[in-house]
Amino acid sequence: MPIDEIDRQIIQATQAGLPLVSEPYQAVAEQLGLSAQAVMLHIAEMQQTGVIRRIAAVPNHYKLGYCYNGMTVWDVEDSHVDELGQKVAKLPFVSHCYQRPRHLPDWPYNLFAMVHGKTEADAEQQVAIIAELLGAQARSHEVLYSTKILKKTGLRIGG
Repeated sequence: MPIDEIDRQIIQATQAGLPLVSEPYQAVAEQLGLSAQAVMLHIAEMQQTGVIRRIAAVPNHYKLGYCYNGMTVWDVEDSHVDELGQKVAKLPFVSHCYQRPRHLPDWPYNLFAMVHGKTEADAEQQVAIIAELLGAQARSHEVLYSTKILKKTGLRIGG
């Protein structure tokens, strides 16, 4: 999707993250010689057109004390995955939840949900809550625990 010069400037000014100040859009606006309203309008338009999917904090879970970070993967009926995924995504300890294609016969899982615990017991309790929520509709599941932090970056464009 095409972006204009102002969109490009906003992306370049924010691609390393929004400024950690009380009014981040105002700070970006001042940097670019725009109004905060113009910056927010351009960002909203880029979200509507799909140039930007979302704006979110990307915490370092390890630094926050959450050392047991597990991607839970579930085998549920495809006809129920949207409904079940919405229920799982509403759980307060699930940071993200989505559907992915199966790769049979080795990978039967189609529903993914990330959990974060300070202890292994915390994480396992969260997995048990998801299992209870899904009930018999979950035919099987696994938990894939993180062993290291991967570099997380958003949209990047050159100058």
